[in-house]
Amino acid sequence: MPNTARWAATLTLTAAAVCGPLGGSALATPAHATQTAETRTVTSQAHAASAHATPALAPSGLYAPSALVLTTGHGETAATVTPERAVTLNCAPTPSGTHPAAYDACAELRAVNGDFDALTLRDGALCTRQFDPVVVTVQGVWRGKRVAYERTFANECVKNSYGTSFFAF
Repeated sequence: MPNTARWAATLTLTAAAVCGPLGGSALATPAHATQTAETRTVTSQAHAASAHATPALAPSGLYAPSALVLTTGHGETAATVTPERAVTLNCAPTPSGTHPAAYDACAELRAVNGDFDALTLRDGALCTRQFDPVVVTVQGVWRGKRVAYERTFANECVKNSYGTSFFAF
């Protein structure tokens, strides 16, 4: 996959993870758009009254954004590998995303302050010496700072044995 396509996919997944998908009611035509002028006035007055009755949502700016897109594929470098799987991981304000163990993965990253190289081999992990390289890329934002990371593992077993769950997807 060319780098341009990889960046486009990463940015799309990151935007969807941070902003939420634009679908359903977000794209629907408002009901009052087809109303007459008289009913439009009544509807807008009702909306104004209800706006005063219900408090607005709290701003989401209390937490630095932490939204990551992780990809994996077989090969030696990200430039030559076609991603076989991609997951999203959001860690602020609460762990979420398509990562199979979002809560544990976020806890691991917090423990090492977002340093992906600090995720080390788990004690007692036994893997063969088979060389079937696997590349993992991480792109996105961690605690408000842009990150881009690439790591090549000797094989799938070695990849899954680093940390507890961050690379196991």
